[in-house]
Amino acid sequence: MTSTSRRAHRALPAAAAALALSGAVLAAAPAEATEAPPVPARQTVGALPSASQAELLQRVQDAQEALKDDATAAPAAEPKPTASPQATSGTVDPKIIGGKDATIAEAPWMVQLHYYDDKGTADESDDDGYFCGGTLVAPAKVLTAAHCAYGLDWTKHGTVIAGTSRVPTGTDLNGGRAVGVWRQWINPTYNNGTIAGGDLAVLTLTEALPYKTLQVTSSTDTASYGNGTPATVYGWGRTSSTSDDISLTLKKASVPMRSDSACTSYFGSDFVPGQMACAGNPASGQDAGTVSPCNGDSGGPLVVNGRIAGVVSWGVTDCVKSGAYAVYAKTRSYVGAVNARIDDTDLDFDGRADLFVRTPGGQAYEYYSLGKAPYLGNRLALGDYSGITLARQADLNRDDYQDYLLRASDGVLYHYAFNGVDRYETTRVGGGWNAMKNLAVPGDLSGDALPDLIGQDKSGVLWLYPGKGDGTFGTRVRVGGGWGSLTIAGKGDYSGDGKADLLARDTSGVLWLYPGRGVASPAFGTRVKVGGGWNYNAYAATGDINGDGRADLLARDSSGVLWLYHGRGVSSAPFAARIKVGGGWGAFNLFG
Repeated sequence: MTSTSRRAHRALPAAAAALALSGAVLAAAPAEATEAPPVPARQTVGALPSASQAELLQRVQDAQEALKDDATAAPAAEPKPTASPQATSGTVDPKIIGGKDATIAEAPWMVQLHYYDDKGTADESDDDGYFCGGTLVAPAKVLTAAHCAYGLDWTKHGTVIAGTSRVPTGTDLNGGRAVGVWRQWINPTYNNGTIAGGDLAVLTLTEALPYKTLQVTSSTDTASYGNGTPATVYGWGRTSSTSDDISLTLKKASVPMRSDSACTSYFGSDFVPGQMACAGNPASGQDAGTVSPCNGDSGGPLVVNGRIAGVVSWGVTDCVKSGAYAVYAKTRSYVGAVNARIDDTDLDFDGRADLFVRTPGGQAYEYYSLGKAPYLGNRLALGDYSGITLARQADLNRDDYQDYLLRASDGVLYHYAFNGVDRYETTRVGGGWNAMKNLAVPGDLSGDALPDLIGQDKSGVLWLYPGKGDGTFGTRVRVGGGWGSLTIAGKGDYSGDGKADLLARDTSGVLWLYPGRGVASPAFGTRVKVGGGWNYNAYAATGDINGDGRADLLARDSSGVLWLYHGRGVSSAPFAARIKVGGGWGAFNLFG
């Protein structure tokens, strides 16, 4: 291979590609009923990617070779954003790198993204190699920059390495772990021509990793962006403006947050307040006196007060031009969209929420979302579920497989979790849950990134049970009284602020939205009236059914017609006009 014929990039350009799932089918037969209800079956239409360790490591080696060739070649043109009517002034370089010595112990959530695609040809001139940073924001979720994923198929050509501060040496991962990518999400408002619109992407991994995660900051966070606020950026990028080599060890850089006006003054209209965050002291014009991320750091986190306030996005070529700042995607502005993709598990691996139903005779089914009309189809029979009185879906153990929370007729609550290979396994949560009129699993209400449980007891008191991340729950917290006349439901964020919410209908048919606050007490803010006429006899809130990143709601009327309310992500009007899914749903007496 010649060093001048291979294209290698330390972050990324260009044109989107859809993912197709492939690999071995995961299936399990329902267990026989004993003291507990039978367990669900694993849907057979979805399948995980199945790249071998050898293939993952080969991608890393090829990507490293491409970067090495690029660094030793005659000056290579940096990939530029795709031309668009809103093309930038030319100051934007979409690939940033930088840092100082850091250990993986202080940043266990840092991951490396290696990508290589030979395009299936013998011609090396069309080969692509890429390197970016990323943050583990859930056991199987990586937050990175949109320009690190735009136009690329990470499932077919990418490898994520976690658990190490060092870049691999050949096939030696230096204590790290290599995993594949299951699917990728790119912020739909991102504009690759201008690097504006929220330079953020989420990669879903093929397995959950055993490392600590780092949360994105909240939508109400203003303190993290105050001028002069201390921040730290991490990455494996270039350590000098005069060398294209990336760092072989993890680096960090302490930088102060800067006001929007600082970056606007330097970059003009290329910097978009609200979408981007500004940080650092003005560059000195040379390595000495400059502290900044640089090429190869793209996708890495800007950490403020223990949360991700920004993602490395862009800056000037070679990173040290006098007076320049580094620019980051402002996570606060996009936390609603990002969190929806961090918690998007479902029953058939396609990123869209599905439905559990049961007949009065006990026959249960899973209906899988089609993403468009008629929205539900491809049902799978689960067997006899006559012994349960409630079913809810949530990824309670954070392994990125959807779990079931089932209450048996004797009041015992069970957690059913897929083992990642061939079957569901049972955990007994505890007894006495018949004291609850209803249960809901809205998501993370307490702000610790673990899904929680809401219990509505028969005396009208609402309780929050904080999730432990293993399918069990901690000591409950009293939310408040007066809930006895309400019918509760909800799973996800209905207001668009990145925090899980709760829905409740009163006896007059008015639906109310109780916005989550991201803390256990008080769990909810002032309720918002959604509207009247919600006189349905069954509700099912399982998440995002059409795949647009907003939580939806299903409701059945007295004639057996099922209606779908698409979420809009706006607290004042959380749902679009209802859509008829179809009739005949009166045949079921349990939804979840």
